[in-house]
Amino acid sequence: MAVHSLEIHVIADSSGETAARLARAARVQFPGKRFAIVRHARVRNSEQLLRVFDALNESADPMVGQAGRVIFFTLVNAQMRGMMHRYCKDKDIPCADLMGDALTALGEVAGISADEVPMRPVGVEADYFDRISAMEFAVRNDDGVMPDSLRECDICLVGASRSGKTPLSIYLGYAGYKTVNVPIVPGIEPPQQLRQIDRWRIVGLTIDAERLLKIRTRRLKSLGGFGNRDGYSDLAKIYDELDEVSAVQRSLGCPIIDTTGLALEEAAARVIEIVEERAHRVGAHLRRPAGSMKITP
Repeated sequence: MAVHSLEIHVIADSSGETAARLARAARVQFPGKRFAIVRHARVRNSEQLLRVFDALNESADPMVGQAGRVIFFTLVNAQMRGMMHRYCKDKDIPCADLMGDALTALGEVAGISADEVPMRPVGVEADYFDRISAMEFAVRNDDGVMPDSLRECDICLVGASRSGKTPLSIYLGYAGYKTVNVPIVPGIEPPQQLRQIDRWRIVGLTIDAERLLKIRTRRLKSLGGFGNRDGYSDLAKIYDELDEVSAVQRSLGCPIIDTTGLALEEAAARVIEIVEERAHRVGAHLRRPAGSMKITP
């Protein structure tokens, strides 16, 4: 029997955001299918869980029953997790216990059982204040507005306007790295401070010219602008500009990442990997945010 819709039901004793984020990450691996995420949050006791079961039964498609559904759950209480497993087995619903395996693994290494207290605050992580500081640093130093701050950065991104420097620097800040981005503008010499920092901290960004044209044209329209003033959105001049930017990047001796079609997370991972590797070559190291750990093979 054909399945009319596909649903990921998230059942959690808190907000359900952890399971929902994993559900969103997992469903993109099935580009030919569309999954709707249905959240059942703050299910803190057995009575509330039974009401969720009733709701699932009542909302099931009468033509296909529970087919086309999967359940992700994050419940810290072992009894409730057991109820979930039994329900899913009885209804033949695929399920993923996202909290149970984690608690079991941590309990084995800790030598004690988990407290199983729902809604317990996660608290402030070790890297929280580092990340906030790094994000503020990235915002203050967007587009190289404070060249004197270059000496304080962990990572420096250089590239043409609209090549992805700002979102990437903010994301790296979220990861805890103080990141500054410096635009390379045709006919304008980069700030002298750029040539005074460690070369291994600098990573160049580039982007496909036609993609850059689309981004800049959209940007001009959003600002109410028209035409190609100064060649900002003229394809031929963009090619010339990217050549000039590339020449500056080569003079800085920095590796170059092409951001065309590259996910922000992947671009950030590449930047960190490149900077760490280059630092290692010269006997230096990239400062690692508090609470993070470098795992070596």
